[in-house]
Amino acid sequence: MLEPERETLEKCVYCPKLCRASCPVSEQEGSETVTPWGKMSMAYFAGRGDVPQDAEHAESAWACTGCQACRERCNHKNDVAYTLGQARASHFAAGSAPRAAVRVAEGFDDHLAKTKRAVDAFDPEARASARVAVLVGCSYARNLAPEASRIFRLAQQMVGAEVRAIRACCGGPLLQAGDQVQLHSAVQRLREEVGDAHTLLVADPGCAHSLQEVFPRIAPEPPPVQLLLDYVYARLDRVPAAGLRKLAVRYHDPCKLGRGLGRYEEPRAILARLLGAPPSEMPRDRAQAECSGGGGLLPLTRPRTSAAIADARIAEHRAAGGGLLVSACAESIRRFRSRGEVAVDLLGLVAEAMGIEDDEGTP
Repeated sequence: MLEPERETLEKCVYCPKLCRASCPVSEQEGSETVTPWGKMSMAYFAGRGDVPQDAEHAESAWACTGCQACRERCNHKNDVAYTLGQARASHFAAGSAPRAAVRVAEGFDDHLAKTKRAVDAFDPEARASARVAVLVGCSYARNLAPEASRIFRLAQQMVGAEVRAIRACCGGPLLQAGDQVQLHSAVQRLREEVGDAHTLLVADPGCAHSLQEVFPRIAPEPPPVQLLLDYVYARLDRVPAAGLRKLAVRYHDPCKLGRGLGRYEEPRAILARLLGAPPSEMPRDRAQAECSGGGGLLPLTRPRTSAAIADARIAEHRAAGGGLLVSACAESIRRFRSRGEVAVDLLGLVAEAMGIEDDEGTP
């Protein structure tokens, strides 16, 4: 499984660790083992058979949020996150994955059932005739229910025609766990539910990144997607100008939306439209933005490290003057809120400015 990534691995193994300070995990843990160089070296040695493929040597493959900051700082643009994903798959197949990752895979059927119930709550009709489908994302649907409801209603209003919500999961949790066998089935299930819809709008950038950038390399024919954020941006004149003028907002670039999908100016343009002025910025932004600690299953496999990464971002936000922290990723918002910071979703703000209510009737 790692043989196709040999060149990528070797570039890291023989590199003098010039990207070491880019990794949020190694910065918090202060460990060479979990620098990009350390994680890739361990994967390289495991792939060559130089170390046993056991739980101890597999652990570092999950010490990664998939933030791609190391790739941004690499002269070779080495894709560490994807390669470590392949290492996870190899370890998972060998039975050496961390218990937390195995539990995610073992609980996927339950995850699907809970996601379906969560989506049913804001789209009970499930209009089979609708030719525009909306994948809000499991993390929104299950963990940020009011935002999920408003985002779906925002899609309805923007499209101006019948839309239907997708109840299947894109398979992202399985990708992060390393279970590529179940992942193929999940992608097939998603494709079948999308059916003959001519447009699949995706709210969560993590889902969109997986479907656009990762799954075409490892899973059969994932359905084509369009970011709901892009759809809103293309119709910016329908967003109320200065509808939220009184808010002091700081924008946090989600890793998968920014470095993953290259969307830096679109979310800022939407916020500037809402606020009547550009939002405030984090100390490091756009391609140099720092991770929230919410990705890659890190909150499950290394909860203390994940919390410390989120705390560091919150401290930077407050030191820069505070305000309302806005992101465009369910896991980032969830991570910030879990550490006591008020954080809101970008598309949820658009819905609020347009007077769209959630299922409880709250704007």
